[in-house]
Parts: sequence; structure tokens; C-alpha cells
Amino acid sequence: MEYNLNGYLNSTDSNRSPREKGDGKKERKSFRNGMFTGVILCLLLICCVYTVKQFYEIHKMRMESIMDQTAEKAQKGLVNDQTMGKLEVLEQAIKEYYYQEDVDTSEMINGMYEGVIASLGDPYSTYYTEEDLADLMDQTEGIYYGIGAYVGMDSQTGMAYISGVFEGTPAEEAGLRDGDVIYMVNQNPMQGMELSEIVAQIKGEEGTKVHLTIFRDGEKDYLELDVERRKIESPTIKYEMYENKVGYIQITEFDDVTVEQFTEAMAALNGQGMEGLVLDLRANPGGNLGAVVEIARQLLPKGLIVYTEDRDGNRTEYSCDGESVFQKPLVVLINGYSASASEILAGAIKDYGIGELIGTTTFGKGIVQRVISLSDGTAIKLTVSTYFTPNGNNIHGIGVEPDEVYEFDSEKYYEEGYDNQLEHAKEVVAGKIR
Repeated sequence: MEYNLNGYLNSTDSNRSPREKGDGKKERKSFRNGMFTGVILCLLLICCVYTVKQFYEIHKMRMESIMDQTAEKAQKGLVNDQTMGKLEVLEQAIKEYYYQEDVDTSEMINGMYEGVIASLGDPYSTYYTEEDLADLMDQTEGIYYGIGAYVGMDSQTGMAYISGVFEGTPAEEAGLRDGDVIYMVNQNPMQGMELSEIVAQIKGEEGTKVHLTIFRDGEKDYLELDVERRKIESPTIKYEMYENKVGYIQITEFDDVTVEQFTEAMAALNGQGMEGLVLDLRANPGGNLGAVVEIARQLLPKGLIVYTEDRDGNRTEYSCDGESVFQKPLVVLINGYSASASEILAGAIKDYGIGELIGTTTFGKGIVQRVISLSDGTAIKLTVSTYFTPNGNNIHGIGVEPDEVYEFDSEKYYEEGYDNQLEHAKEVVAGKIR
């Protein structure tokens, strides 16, 4: 029932039919349902907008965090705005205040690179200039162009001297002797120069000559010698046959040339009827990993020679086929100066039990370096892995212990020339032959 504005009964409504009234109710219900649906859709739309906005804010925060972390890492990296700016300040300060004007910029740059590698605190990692790298390659190969002599430095006089002459070389042909003091090279005085600088002046192109002014004890005047430079192969192997068919091989270091020299020495001794061997690795500082592996393959049974592991645990194995296993009495001489590659060989011989180690505990350098060449001709050498003996022993900082500790009598050696360790080793081998 409806009323008009004056409060009277609305006569038109009372006159409607039941059908008309039912249609009105349906329209009102449909309207309410539509409003409800609209409200729900609006709420859903608002929720969707809110959700999208929240996701956007979260994504934005994450991206900002990543960017902040990236910027922070960039600042922590070696090359960034801060370090570059400080280098400019240092350079400017040197230009303005350093008391000498002839500053070699290239030396400063090299010093900067050397400092970066030195900051690792690893004595075996280093930076090489082009000249340093060339010298390293000569040392690794065991071949260089020079006169064929070892040069040392007297710590008391500060003068370089000939500490050894190779057989069949220009140095021997020119008459150089052990102990000759190098006074001048090509008329340039050598006093006050570093040993490396003196050696660099003696070396040179094949076929050229170097003029040496030599002081020799017992001579009244200086000796003037012209010595030709030739291709020199460093002798890293010395061998000899002793009584009782005891062979002797000394390996002074492991270079590329060492493998062939060792093979020739073994063939020569076997040709002389060798029945036992003393392998002398004393004071051997190491050298080329490939060289020591090849030599080990001439001695060891089938199996591992050595394996290395990098910082991620990646393992590289070096093995032997056992076709040339040494089956005669063997003694290996070692001491505190036997390092790196020499420890690889000594450790493998000990693990397989094919020889007896005599002397004192080795140096304990059980890490491997890799030379990484750079595009400008320089290089860096970095320690990249640790090596382990066949039985899995890590000897870094520990060394390889001898089977028999036998100390070196230095006083008797330098006074009488008697090598007590070698003589004892010869006796041990001879006793096993019998």
C-alpha cells in the first residue's frame, strides 16, 4: 500500500492487478541484484588495483636493493671511482712535491701492477713485465742465449763472479774459471748493479760477443776476454757410475730440457751395467710439473703420480702406465731445500715403496702456480691449486719426511769435500745389491 504526499490512499495502486504487482517486485529484486553485483565487481577491481600496486612496490624495492648491492660491490672492487680518483691525487702529489723530476711513469705503472699481486700475500704469485716474462720462459725451457756460465753475487763485496762453467760452452772456450770476478761488461763497471742486471748484459743475441773485464786471484792485472754468445742448454742433470755398479743421478731442477737429459743419463748408466741408483734431489727447488711427471713415468709402477685440486674441488690427475717401472735398489736423497716438483717425485716414490728416502724433511711447497699471459705481452703467475701425493697426502707446509733421517755434515764437506749423505746412500744401495 502506498500513500501520496498528502497522506491519502493512492487510489491508482489499489486498482493494479496481481500480475502487475508481481512484475514490480521482480524489477525491484533485479535492481538489488544488479547493485550487489556492481558493488562486488567494484570491490574486486579495487583489490586487483591494490594488489598490483603492492607487487609493483615490492618489485621496485627489490630492484633498488639489487642496484644498491651492485653499486656497493662496484665500490668494493679494485677499479672504481674512488680508487681511480685516489690514483689521480697520488700522481698529482708526486708531480708537485717529489724532490726528483725524472720520474719514470712506466716504472710507477709496473709498480702499481706488482703491488696488486703482492697484496695477495702469496710469495709464489707475481707480476711479470715483458722482460721478466722472457726470462721466465728461458728458465722454464732451460735454454737461453749466453756464454754458458753460472753467475753469483758476493754479498760482502757486492761484486758478481763466475760460480760455475758449463762444459763445451763459450765460457769454457774463453778460459773463464770458477771464482772469476766480473769487473766490467762491455767496458761498463758492474759495481752497485743488481745480479739480474749484470746477467741481462751478459746475455744477448746468438752469434754476438760480450767483452768481459775479469779480476782473477793471482793475476797482476785484469783479464780482457771476448766471449761469444750461443744457444745454451742448461745442464740440469749430472750423472756418474760409482763402485759396485751404483749409479748416481743428480737433478738440479725440472725444466723442459730435463726430461731428455734424464733419459740420456739413465741410458748411459744402464749401458754401464747399473745395478742400483742414488737419485739426488737435494737443493732442487722444483720447476716444471710436466717435466717431473714425465720423469716419474720412467720410474713408477702403474697408477697415480700426483693429483691437484683447485679452490672449487676440481681434480686433475697425472698417472703412469707402469711400463718402465724401476726395479733395482733405489735411494733418494732429500733435504730442506728440496721443494715443489722434487717433492712430487720423492713423495710418489715413497708412497709406492720403490725406493728409500734418506736425508732430512723437504721444504713443503705443495701448491701449483699457473702463468697467465696478458694481451700487452706481460703476465701474472697465480697459485691455482694444491697437489697431493698418490696416497692423498697434502705436504704443503709439512714436507716429505725421509725414511731415514741422516743429517748433512757441512763442516766436513766444506773443509774436506766429503759428502757424508751421498757416501751413506751409496753404501745403502750397495748393501741392497748384494
